[in-house]
Order: sequence, then structure tokens, then C-alpha cells
Amino acid sequence: MADPATPPQTNQPLIALITGAAQGIGRAIALRLAEDGLDIAIADLKSQRTNLDGVAEDVRAKGRRCIVLECDISQEEEVLQMVQATEKELDGLDVMVANAGRIIVKPMVDTNLADFDGIFNTNVRGTFLCLRTAAQAMIRRGRGGRIISASSVAGKKGMPLNSIYCASKSAIRSFTQALAGELGPHGITVNAYAPGPVDTLLLQSSAEACAKYIGLPDAKTFLQGYQTNAALPRIGTPEDIAGMVSFLAGKDSAYITGQTLTVDGGVWMD
Repeated sequence: MADPATPPQTNQPLIALITGAAQGIGRAIALRLAEDGLDIAIADLKSQRTNLDGVAEDVRAKGRRCIVLECDISQEEEVLQMVQATEKELDGLDVMVANAGRIIVKPMVDTNLADFDGIFNTNVRGTFLCLRTAAQAMIRRGRGGRIISASSVAGKKGMPLNSIYCASKSAIRSFTQALAGELGPHGITVNAYAPGPVDTLLLQSSAEACAKYIGLPDAKTFLQGYQTNAALPRIGTPEDIAGMVSFLAGKDSAYITGQTLTVDGGVWMD
């Protein structure tokens, strides 16, 4: 049985699998872990293949192996195939980063079951499938590992216009706590990162929707209001989040598990 305080010891490079890796935070995580010396499997929807191929080129330019996988994480068989392909083509799986997710901006009274199912199928069902399948693979291999998921500051405090999204990200926080207790004896740590607003295309579209609902002129005005309440008055970057994932994937986090770590410039303070 692996020692939970010690990362896997091997002469071979560690292997990381990142979902939602075609752009934004996922892309930044893939590049940062490649810089850290890991070989990388990147996954996203089939519609994102062109972007995925571009990320793979950037990873390989850093001297790391990289494979590209098309996967809808809400589909059990596709997640199983994604993990199996990673193990087969890269000789293992040491770090699972369940980054893929969706957001919806709507008052709860205006939402319907299709809205609910769309978010929960990706954020909750999909994350569950990724965590479970990765954990099974790591247990079989017996080398320990790191499982890391994307929660959100919205998973720690409910926010107007984001009720379904908030609930889905709160579920990931609970997954993290429960699974950490189950996997500790196997030398596998389980943590999550909880971003605030991060400068991505997803942020721009959601901020525009929020601004429209509350009567602000544009997304910029909405985000300025957020920055006013932050200890560090700026919007986060994908690289800010990638730095946290790098830490959680590395040896210096060996005694940290079951945590959902906020990266939001100091708006939410535990």
C-alpha cells in the first residue's frame, strides 16, 4: 500500500489527465503540468478537437508527451475509454484533473428541468464518473495518486442567478471530502480548487448575462463591482488556477486532502 505522505516514486514521468482542456483554465493547467515535467492526456468534447490539437502542440513543444482524447464526461463508457486510453498510451495515471464544467445564468424561477439536467449531467454526473474511474485505476496500480476537481467559490456561497451552478459545485466539494476519506489508505489525495471570476470566454458570457439580468450596462461594469469587494482588485487568470493545481498535483501537497481551496483574490475567506 502506498504511503499517503509520499508522492509516487518512479524514474518514469508522472501522467496527468485533464478534462475540459481545450481552452481557458483547462488549457492553462495542461501547460503548467507539462512545465512541471508531467506527460499529459487532454480531453474535451468532439466539437473542441481543433482547440485540443492546438493545446497538444503547445504541450509537446515543452518536451512532454501528449495524447488527445474526445470525451463527453456525462457518458460512462466514454469516461472509461478515456481513462483506459491514458493508461495504455502513457503507461499509467497519476494525476486526474476533473476540470470540465458548465454554467448557467438564470433566476431559479425561470429555470426548467432541461437547464437543471444540462448542468448536473456535466458538473455532477460527469465529475463523479471521472473521479470514480480514476480512483479505480489508481487503486489497481497501487502507486497512490492525486485526484483534483473544479469546484467554485459559488460552491461555498450561493449566488443569485447561479442557483443550479452553485448547487453543482457544492456537490463537488462534498465529493472531495467523502472520497478523500475513502482513498487516503491507498495513498491517494483528493482535493478541489474553487475559482472566483477568471478571465476566460466563459466568464465574459456569464458576466454579460448577469449584467443584463440586474440592469447593468455591460459585463465590464458587473466585473468591476466584484473587484471592488476583492482584497486583490483584479480578475483571476487561468494561470492563477493552474498554479494551484500544480501545487495540489505536486509533492509539497502530500499532507493535504479533502480540501476545496479558494482562488478568488480574497473575496471569500475561510
